[in-house]
Amino acid sequence: MRSSVQCPTSCSLSPAMDSSEVESDILRRVRALLRELDGHHPSCQSDRGMLRWTLHKKIDQNPSTSCVLVRILVKELERAPCIPDELCARVYDFCKRLLTLPKPFCTIGLDYASRLQVERTAPGTLYQRMVISEQSLPSAPFPYQEKIFIFADPELLPEAICNALVTDTEAAQVSQSPQGCMSCVVTHALQAALGDTCDIHGLRARLQALPPGDVEHWFQQVVAAMEGTGSEGDSDRGQHTARLERIYHDLLGSSPAGNAPQEGLQGTPLPNPSISFHLWTEDEQLWKELVLFLRPLSQSCEPDCLGQELDPLEMQDMLTDCGCCEQSRFSVLSTDSGIERDLPAQEEPCGPCAPCVPSVPCAPCAPCAADSERSRLHRKGGIKKKLSPLESVALLQAGSAVPGGKPPGKLPRRAGMSPEPAAPLQRLHTARVVLLGDDRILGRLAQAFHSLRKREARRVFLTPRLNLQLYHIPVVAGLPHPAADHTGPEELCEVAGYLSRADPWYESNINTLCHMIPKLATMPSSTSRALVTDLFLPDVIAYYTRMGTQPVCFQVHSVKVLFRDPAQDPAEDVFLTELLTQVQDSPSHRELNTTKKKSSLDGPGIDITVTYRKVVLSDRQKELALSLRSTGLLMKAIPAEEAEDLGCLSVTITEIIRINNLAGRSFSAVANRFKTRNIKIRSPDQRPFTVRLDKDSRRTYRDVISLEVSPCLEPSYCLQKTRTMKFSPHETEDVGLVKYLPKSLLLPINTFAGVMQ
Repeated sequence: MRSSVQCPTSCSLSPAMDSSEVESDILRRVRALLRELDGHHPSCQSDRGMLRWTLHKKIDQNPSTSCVLVRILVKELERAPCIPDELCARVYDFCKRLLTLPKPFCTIGLDYASRLQVERTAPGTLYQRMVISEQSLPSAPFPYQEKIFIFADPELLPEAICNALVTDTEAAQVSQSPQGCMSCVVTHALQAALGDTCDIHGLRARLQALPPGDVEHWFQQVVAAMEGTGSEGDSDRGQHTARLERIYHDLLGSSPAGNAPQEGLQGTPLPNPSISFHLWTEDEQLWKELVLFLRPLSQSCEPDCLGQELDPLEMQDMLTDCGCCEQSRFSVLSTDSGIERDLPAQEEPCGPCAPCVPSVPCAPCAPCAADSERSRLHRKGGIKKKLSPLESVALLQAGSAVPGGKPPGKLPRRAGMSPEPAAPLQRLHTARVVLLGDDRILGRLAQAFHSLRKREARRVFLTPRLNLQLYHIPVVAGLPHPAADHTGPEELCEVAGYLSRADPWYESNINTLCHMIPKLATMPSSTSRALVTDLFLPDVIAYYTRMGTQPVCFQVHSVKVLFRDPAQDPAEDVFLTELLTQVQDSPSHRELNTTKKKSSLDGPGIDITVTYRKVVLSDRQKELALSLRSTGLLMKAIPAEEAEDLGCLSVTITEIIRINNLAGRSFSAVANRFKTRNIKIRSPDQRPFTVRLDKDSRRTYRDVISLEVSPCLEPSYCLQKTRTMKFSPHETEDVGLVKYLPKSLLLPINTFAGVMQ
């Protein structure tokens, strides 16, 4: 959200502007937004999603109108019965009262209460922290970094859309520099603390005239003063203002004072965040990009960035293992038996270490004996395999599996080295991953997320260091391939539809981009397109990632597939939205004739047996089994209504019923519907069928005779459960650490309001 410095007490409009006209225009825009949220604005369906953006741009162009906007919003909010009359003085208390409500109300109340407390103590802190983290500016008091990753599947989106997104994201950052962002932080902080007494024009001119090193010096001074306020009991607003006032006078130096503008505070723009666009072409691409963001290869040779997390020997291994270093470390695969008697005997004699007595054999000294022993036990003849720099960085740091940085019980790697307690790891990096596309790319995300969690269960690397936030912007290009022919745009965006029903603000600002982004991408290159899209798309993405903090967790389901060929290993996969089975055409001519004869007698489809646990209101598990003839089956994981359980599967089986009458034999199709969490399907006659996951024809399994679907378990839970069962094989319930681990694998997708969970 692009914001400006606002005056909390007073601000004036420009003399050339009519206050009544400005207020009426803003009031009209605000009420249009409110009508859009209420669903009573059918006349502007094509402009949905643009109202908020145009209002923000109007405030950015004339920051003095922000007080008019606040006054209008206060009047609108006071109409609601849950808002107290003294709004400005009681907002903090109101947010604290939200802590007694269930999620997401308590999390929203805690978030905004914390922000209000920080901003009231040191105005401008939230702006400063956002710019520092989004631009990865060097700052010891606030060493946090953020980055936005946009992932799009090139096989699902046309090339024109991908090229337009790349152009727009690059154009939004082409004019930004670290020095410019630092100047914005300094200007915003000083103006927020000093108010109208701040000479904003002189301050900007002074910062522009300084070399980059001096700008960074004053930036560090301001950050230290801002972050120091409130720490160690120093929360006096007057002391905070006095510190920044001294920095302000020292910065201006001999520059003429008294040129503060009389028309009020000037807006300080919020720089665009760091955004990178990626075409998702590899299965492990998401994990690789996260690892490179956490530890870039260009910085992996710098001891300063590694010394806080690794001991000296591990840091040395890291440096020697980097591809940019001159020496390379190789892992050696031993080929000997490891038995001491199989090693070759030491034949080289030991030289005398002291004058020897004639006729007396020379006995080797202790150092020589130790060298001889090490030489005898040295393994030779290995196969050298060089790891890639990315694998080396991840694997060497994977030992820090606990907050202390070392796994429990790890012995020193060198004799005489006593283990020292390391500082707890902090999540200093935040990766905001935005998925552009429909439900098919979310299916790939579920696969990648499950793979990442399995990798983290074996070797913890990203979890203690990285805060991963997931976002989804629906985009439908209208291409039939590779989805099914009967799949429409609404069916391809079931996840976005559910999020829109749960969060009206998501519907208004994000879901409306489903068809708008393809239209903007296909617009001819002109001045109008440059003015509209070069800032619109990055602004909307930045607004979504900054303000969408409440996750909606979707259950990931696992599926195990058995094939007709006994020699083919079973396949295991996961899906997020749906699973579709259909009768497979027989490939051979003999099987085709047999199938036609049987179909004429028993009807179309195949015989299957279904075993499932029915979901009942009492939450008891009721095992049911049935045999029927069916032409297909559809499992939906996304509920059609917001009140339904996200962890249930809505199963629809098309059953073929044979009807005997005087006219002959006929068949009718009946849809059987039920809800379950676990289901098994088997073909007793070994008749094959196909299985398609997440509406993606690229994820289709053929020659399937059996499948089993259940909620996907968290890999860390499975690993800990396996370890517990080794010591307590007869224990059926979760005991020990397993009780406190999340059992199900949930995929969190952020929205603005979230849902009650």
